[in-house]
Amino acid sequence: MELKLVLESLLFSAQKPLTARELRDVVTAAASGEDATEASRAWRKVKEDELDAALVQLAQEHEAAQRSFRLVCVAGAWQFVSLPDFAPWVRALVGVKARPPRLSQPALETLAIIAYRQPITRAEIEQIRGVNVDGVMQTLLERGLVEGVGRAEVVGRPMTYGTTPLFLEYFGLAKLEDLPAADELRRMVLERPPVPVTAEPGLATAPPEQLQPKEESKGQDAEAPASAASAPPPPAPVT
Repeated sequence: MELKLVLESLLFSAQKPLTARELRDVVTAAASGEDATEASRAWRKVKEDELDAALVQLAQEHEAAQRSFRLVCVAGAWQFVSLPDFAPWVRALVGVKARPPRLSQPALETLAIIAYRQPITRAEIEQIRGVNVDGVMQTLLERGLVEGVGRAEVVGRPMTYGTTPLFLEYFGLAKLEDLPAADELRRMVLERPPVPVTAEPGLATAPPEQLQPKEESKGQDAEAPASAASAPPPPAPVT
């Protein structure tokens, strides 16, 4: 039995989108179960790249067949979806699903900056947009489209932000590499604060007096006695 047909049956029966890894786990579990058949054992050691190739081929075949549905990969997971042309009939069957309000233009602009320049700090986003983004960032965080992904290695260690899997699902993308080209936005140079100076890597920032170069400290110590020797003696007391 062809692997693509096995995957088609799984995706047709699944209650949610499935990743290639999840599909592989199901296929290998079926091959090692008590009721495993000779056909299922054939895919006991199937690899993810084999699954990816079979899924791509299956998606191409469904598109070529001009059916009312397609097999698509969204946010790294595969699923069958109906075409927009058939929305009136599907809507009449399942009803209208409540959707969150559309993103405002400022929110879309901020989201685009994060998507193309992630990981990025809030200050860097404001450098590009030229306005405060506190309110917009709060909206994007509450909607689950962006999230904190780490800390920048600069003074203050500000939070850096990136997009979430929900972002890919929202825009119908399989992965970030599928974003449209935006070379100008990617090339924009940002000014970052200096990296905090530390006495040793991994330690907290040291006080300024402890960060003075050793050579300079020695030079200052050597100059101190010479300066004292060359200073004029104090005046004699007047009697």
